[in-house]
Amino acid sequence: MKLPTIAAVLGLATLASAEIFLHETFSDGEGWKERWVASNHREDLGKLEVSPGKWFADEASANGLRTSEDYRFYATSTKTKSFNNKDKDLVIQFDVKNEQDIDCGGSYLKIFSDDFDAKTWNGDSAYNIMFGPDICGSKAMVHAIFSYKGTNYNLKKNVLAPKDTLTHTYTLIVKPDQTYEILVDSKSQASGSLLEDWDFLPPKEIKDPEASKPEDWVDEAMIDDPTDVKPAGYDDIPEFIADPDANKPEDWDDDMDGEWEAPSVANPDFKGAWEPKKVANPEYKGPWEHPMVPNPEYKVDNEIYAYDFGNVGIDVWQVKSGSIFDNILITDDVAEAEKIREDNSLVRADEEGAKAKYDEKIQAEAKAKADAEKPADAVADEEKADDLDLDLELEDMPAGGEEEEEVKVEEEKKEEVVEEAKEKVAEHVKDEL
Repeated sequence: MKLPTIAAVLGLATLASAEIFLHETFSDGEGWKERWVASNHREDLGKLEVSPGKWFADEASANGLRTSEDYRFYATSTKTKSFNNKDKDLVIQFDVKNEQDIDCGGSYLKIFSDDFDAKTWNGDSAYNIMFGPDICGSKAMVHAIFSYKGTNYNLKKNVLAPKDTLTHTYTLIVKPDQTYEILVDSKSQASGSLLEDWDFLPPKEIKDPEASKPEDWVDEAMIDDPTDVKPAGYDDIPEFIADPDANKPEDWDDDMDGEWEAPSVANPDFKGAWEPKKVANPEYKGPWEHPMVPNPEYKVDNEIYAYDFGNVGIDVWQVKSGSIFDNILITDDVAEAEKIREDNSLVRADEEGAKAKYDEKIQAEAKAKADAEKPADAVADEEKADDLDLDLELEDMPAGGEEEEEVKVEEEKKEEVVEEAKEKVAEHVKDEL
């Protein structure tokens, strides 16, 4: 069962030591329109609606905010309880079902501060975190973008997003020790340090700008052997020689064909251009390494993870609509997020079965429609032709004399009927086209 949406939006605490700042389940019918505000930045934004989709395991629980128009931008937002996650865990979690078999489009969330205008915001508006799947063609990834000092930084690791049409849960956990974890359907897909997996800070060390490689530095590990001498006559060895196994053809006429010459073949004694042997260079010092010095631009920041929060928005472009957003959760309670995730997963446990039944229904309806639109006489002709073909295949061939002749005449008559029936079928098909 979904938690009551209104109570969740008010950010009521589920435990004394933790808070839920937003839990939007779209479970109160049209009530979502009182909480979510569409941006006025564009006049051609796509329309959103609350819908369980075309197929679902449990209709009441499946209701979510659905994109409904193709080739559209979508921009809508809602308030969260204002909070700062300093010294707290942060969990951003939501469900998405791309039941339209999305070909190119995003289905992610943006989390904003209180300094936010719900009526005018757009794709260029500053945000704190952007998280969720983005699919286009063969590329399907989970974005985890953090804003730091006015610049947006994307996760350097590659996290794959599922490309099927089932519901999936995306979870981002950020901790005060500046570590993180990304889960897809409760399975860890990436984890580590914010400082290592994002380029928020410049490197701690840089190459010493005052240092350069000494002019007498020897880079060559091997040199020509000064004692090696090219053998006498080495350069006189030809690359090709006359084939010693070739013989002048018996019908060769020197007067008519000219003087015969044996074809050339590679000389097995030819070794190419002579090069002296290589020996270790006694002056070699190894590869020169540029000395490093502390980077004056590097400054430790132990609060990169911390933000002021107050709003969450959906800001996506979709070629094909049909994505359903649901169970949007922002909390500082990792355990509660896990419980909600598991409860929702149990409710939709039979989602694959529901989709299979929906697919069967669509296929049956398509077949019934095709049969209903087919002309009655065409169906009759097809059945007649099929019956005659079957009779011909099953009929035993009689042997000898008059019986054989009678069978032959009968077959010819049947073939004429079959051909006539087939011609009628072809005419009907041609008319339909």
